[in-house]
This record gives sequence, structure tokens and C-alpha cells, in this order.
Amino acid sequence: MSPFAHITGWGMAVPQRIVTNAELALRIDTSDEWIQSRTGIRERRVASEDQTTASLGVDAAQRALDMARLKPADLDLIIVATSSPEHIFPATACLVQDRLGASKAGAFDLLAACSGFIFALNMGTQAIRTGAVKNALIIGAETLSRIVDWNDRNTCVLFGDGAGAFVLQASPEQGGVISAVMRSDGSGGDLLILPGGGSRIPATHKSVQAGQHYVQMNGREVFRFASRVLGQATEEAVKKAQLSLDEINLIIPHQANQRIIEAALRGLDFPVERCVINLDRYGNTSTASIPIATCEAVQQGRLKPGDKVVFVGFGGGLTWGAAVVVWSAPLPAARRVMPYRYRLYARLRSMIKRLMRRLDVLVWGRRNPYL
Repeated sequence: MSPFAHITGWGMAVPQRIVTNAELALRIDTSDEWIQSRTGIRERRVASEDQTTASLGVDAAQRALDMARLKPADLDLIIVATSSPEHIFPATACLVQDRLGASKAGAFDLLAACSGFIFALNMGTQAIRTGAVKNALIIGAETLSRIVDWNDRNTCVLFGDGAGAFVLQASPEQGGVISAVMRSDGSGGDLLILPGGGSRIPATHKSVQAGQHYVQMNGREVFRFASRVLGQATEEAVKKAQLSLDEINLIIPHQANQRIIEAALRGLDFPVERCVINLDRYGNTSTASIPIATCEAVQQGRLKPGDKVVFVGFGGGLTWGAAVVVWSAPLPAARRVMPYRYRLYARLRSMIKRLMRRLDVLVWGRRNPYL
């Protein structure tokens, strides 16, 4: 029988700096009332100069590993879902792998905009279900403040920075991630897009001047799309899990817009009291929004082992998807593991490997005229 993929660890990391609507109103033509009435957002977190997508991802991952009582070296797979990677390559996941000291893990980034965490969760689940891996780390991490135009009130008021992580572990016990759906429609790719920075529009003086390296969004069209697909994906995933909506304890949606979430809930005839909404304090953190909201739901006692929860989201691409999960608890472990203790070892290991690489170049360079 195929093993099941259980979520046994979870963690979040958000910057300390809070940017309120009132602060934004001092620099752009907007107001707290205007932003709250259209989005439900009161404030968002913004990364400091020394914080990056990888560093936030590492902090969230270490908390998740601590919860799961799992050593970084026990990981087989790391997937980082992000809309704001540190580089096109190397993958942000590889930077996370190195800093964690996850020496046996394969690592890659997954780019599906705000739907990315659900897509990554499904990919990690399938890897476990096939027996290819036993322990997977799924991270959603963002520093969206670096790619928004802070003079554009239609986008800068929406986004925030942060990271969230789940540990997936194989178990013979039935439960964990029991269904998932992933959908996309590239015909709407221009509705939510970061035009510059790729191979089509590389960074030039002209592209930077034109603001092509900032997020661009057709808010009205995205609203219509999202209000429709959130409900559709939820119903499809629940049906695939052979459940009914009445059996779902909690829905944790992508935290993009209060009105979008409420419209989707009305379409599902699902009570708002059984939905987790925290975007008023974090804004839209893209791939990080679902794991951050999940961590808070656990902290508040709203999500308990055995509960059935739906994760659902949408994003640029266009992409959307949902997953149904029977919430788990950490698996039994012989002793508590503190992944923070491994950070020093990870740094030392990385320094040694870099030094050995340089020595290799020196040695082989003398022997091989082509190097």
C-alpha cells in the first residue's frame, strides 16, 4: 500500500517592520478607508535590507523542522514556491538547502505565482505517495516589496513579505493530503504579470525606466476570475476526496482580497466563521499566505488533529488549485530535535565545500591546460 503524506511540521516567519495604510497614505494618493474598503488590508510586513526570500524561507523551515522533530539531514526533497526568487538561477531552494544543512535533499523552485504553495504541496505529496521520498519540506517565501512600484496605489497597497513552511512525512496511517487539483489558463497571463527580468525583456535602461520590473495587474479582471475559481477548485477537490462541504471543518484560502474570499464563500454557501482570514495584518504574501494562515489557525486552536481542511488559491499564470487535508500531528520521535543548532554546522559545511572547490580548481588547473 502506498504511504500517505502527512503534514507533521509547520512554521512561519514574517519581518518585524509593519507598514500601515496610514503610512502609505503619506506617500501616495490613498487612505486607510479606501484600502480597507476595497481589500480588507490594514497593514503589511516589509523585509529589512538584510532579509531575503531565502532567509525568510530558512527561518520558517527551521520552525517547521523543529515542530516535526526532524533533522535537516533527514530531508529528501525541498521545494520552494515563490513569486520573488532571489535569482532566476540558482534556485532559491538550493540556497535554503545549503543554509539548513540538508545535505541529502534535492531542491528546486516552483513558479506558479500565488497558487505555487498548493502546487508544491501536491508535488511533494506525489513524491511521497510513489515512495520516491520519505521526508519533504515545502516552503512558500516572498519578498514582494522588492518587485512592487511603491508609487502605484493599485498594487503597492496589496502585497507583503513573509514565509511559511510545511514538513511532509510518509506514514502508513491513512490521512494527510488526500486530494488536490491544479489548473491553469495561460490566455490570461497578461492580467497579473511581472513583464521584465526574464529572457523576453531582460534588464536594460529602457525596461527599468518603463517600470517593466514591477508587478502589473488588471484588478477588475483578476477579481472576476478569482471569485469564480476559488469556489470551483474547492468543490472539485472536496469531491475528489469523496467528501462533502459539510464535512469540511475549515477553509484556508489564499489571502489576496477580503471581498474575493467572501464572494467565493457565498457561492459555496460556506460560513465565514469556518474560514481563516488574516490578510488585514499581512496583506497578500503570495505563496506564503496559506502556510502563514495555517500556522495562526493552529496557534489559535482553530485547526486540530483529525480536522478536514481545504487549502485553496489562485494566482498569475493564470493558475488556481486546491487541496484537501486531514490535519495531522507530529509523528512520534525518539527525542526532540533543534534545527537551529544545525545552522552553525551548515555554515561550516558550506565554507569547507567552497574551499575544497577552490583547491580542486588550483590542483586540476595545473594538470589540465584547458582549465
